[in-house]
Amino acid sequence: MNFDQKIFEGGRKIPLVEEFYTIQGEGFHTGKAAYFIRVGGCDVGCSWCDTKFSWNPELHPVVPAEQIISHVMEYPAAAVVVTGGEPLMVNMDYLTGMLKEQGIETFLETSGAYALSGSWDWICLSPKKNAPPLDSIFPEAHELKVIISGEEDIAWALENALKVSENCKLYLQPEWSKREQILPLIIDFSKQNPRWMISLQSHKYMHIP
Repeated sequence: MNFDQKIFEGGRKIPLVEEFYTIQGEGFHTGKAAYFIRVGGCDVGCSWCDTKFSWNPELHPVVPAEQIISHVMEYPAAAVVVTGGEPLMVNMDYLTGMLKEQGIETFLETSGAYALSGSWDWICLSPKKNAPPLDSIFPEAHELKVIISGEEDIAWALENALKVSENCKLYLQPEWSKREQILPLIIDFSKQNPRWMISLQSHKYMHIP
């Protein structure tokens, strides 16, 4: 996807889809209160994506990073999750630098298809077949979270697991619309391969954003 990076002023402005305070529902930090910043723009194009409304950055307002930070500071949890869309389509150095100045932990959710920018306490890499991660992101990932919609996705998970560090947490997450069908497969695989853990979209079960 090509869009004019100049309007983002090197990351001083963000195409903002939405921002909200909630409980992290997925992966290693499940259950942790955090402020979510959803960045517009994504050309990875997953058919099962539950945030397709975020794909076109031109549909969302371009907001100064300072304005977002002021909203973050209104809430008690000192943790921010930056997600998308694909947030690394915008330079994250300025936003995360400001967050770190305020003592805020920074968590990233990314496909890894774009070069890493920003200062992160935790990077969740969720690789997608149609836009594979750059090699440079694998050693930086703290968490590998692979969405499983069919048995063939297990092989994709194993392929990516060979590229991350030995300390990286490994998660399989059922694609939401197929969760009842896929969960038995994931459960059996994780029992046989105990380094792999199961991530559920618990926020959907709790009916929260």
